[in-house]
Amino acid sequence: MKVAGRHWDDELKAQIERRHFTEGQIAKVIADEMGLRYCSVQQHLRKVKLRAQTGQMGFEPVLPGYRITRVTEERRADGTLTGRAIEQKIAPGDPFAMPDGHIVKGVSALTDPDGRIIQQWVKTKIGERDPFAIASALKGAFRGMRGSPAPVTAPVAGLDSQLTLYPLADWHIGMFAWGRETQANWDLKIAERVIGGAAAELVAQAPRSATAIVLGGGDLIHSDNQDNRTSRSGHALDVDGRYPKVVQAAARLLVGLVEAALARHDRVIVRILKGNHDEHASVAVAYFLLAWFRNEPRVTVDDDPSLFFRHRFGKVLLAATHGHAARAERMPELMAHRYAADWGETLFRYAHMFHLHHKRLMASEGGGVVVETHQAPIPPDAWHFGSGFLSGRSLHAITYHRDYGEIGRNRIAILDAAGGEAP
Repeated sequence: MKVAGRHWDDELKAQIERRHFTEGQIAKVIADEMGLRYCSVQQHLRKVKLRAQTGQMGFEPVLPGYRITRVTEERRADGTLTGRAIEQKIAPGDPFAMPDGHIVKGVSALTDPDGRIIQQWVKTKIGERDPFAIASALKGAFRGMRGSPAPVTAPVAGLDSQLTLYPLADWHIGMFAWGRETQANWDLKIAERVIGGAAAELVAQAPRSATAIVLGGGDLIHSDNQDNRTSRSGHALDVDGRYPKVVQAAARLLVGLVEAALARHDRVIVRILKGNHDEHASVAVAYFLLAWFRNEPRVTVDDDPSLFFRHRFGKVLLAATHGHAARAERMPELMAHRYAADWGETLFRYAHMFHLHHKRLMASEGGGVVVETHQAPIPPDAWHFGSGFLSGRSLHAITYHRDYGEIGRNRIAILDAAGGEAP
């Protein structure tokens, strides 16, 4: 038989079978490379498989990827062998291994009329990242550092009538920005230097109130996984540094801030809210801080997993959420409904929102709650800069009196984090 200028002799057939069964080439590739008709190659391979499955090929050869499933023999009455059929079928593959980070989404099965499974398909999807696994990575990232903090010397007794809130708005640790594209350079090293320095200066300027609340407002970390995409929408992110390295830098910044607060205030409450960029990492960081300060009686780490924060301080009611789920305009009604007892016993109510990266008053005292969003300390990344988003950059602390509400603010403006244009 002659096809496309080639004679179909035994040597040609053996070459086709070797390419397909041994080297794993598909029929289309074999046909193109050998100058044969695709349909002819496909037909020949089907015949070979059929011969193997119907026992016509014997033990030699057993096709690669196939196995002997049945041997049928015919013999005379005296036991003399007159014929033999050796059936081959596709051998089972390697045991199924769940891909890293996946969970089973569903199982599909092909059954015979009696309900016995012939084939089965396991469908997987990316599962939620285990916060304890991330915490383990954090532990490894801090290897070599002291296992737990040495006690920080308590400051001169602070005023019990005052509380200072440090709202940490959208730090996005790990974000990358190129100055020639965004007019400001930003990377992991710049973030740790600029935010860390501003946070230390802010604490040093704050009043010596007895209680401090370090409130992570969400989006502490820019990317929640090593794919460098947002978990919900899948948007590509500009990220600097490997994921464990980014988490390490974020945890180090928070440890430094809490230790600075301990030197300024009698007691420190820490709460890390979830954002849309760090739904999983935020949980891990909270557990890390809980472990890190386990021997410090003046630190309380609130590991509440909800999206909302609430704190009652005398006649003051504080609430917060990141803002990617519940909108700011709904906070007064949510606070009145969910915290009815606190609502009725307080005169000054404040809701703190984040997510938008700029300062804005969303509701006033007339509605019973002052709702505001806060500026972030970071410059815009390429997408936000290209989209025309504008906002100032700062860190600030708010001091409340238990009987009179807000009595003061300290603000550290971040004017130039670029340090010049990137080459």
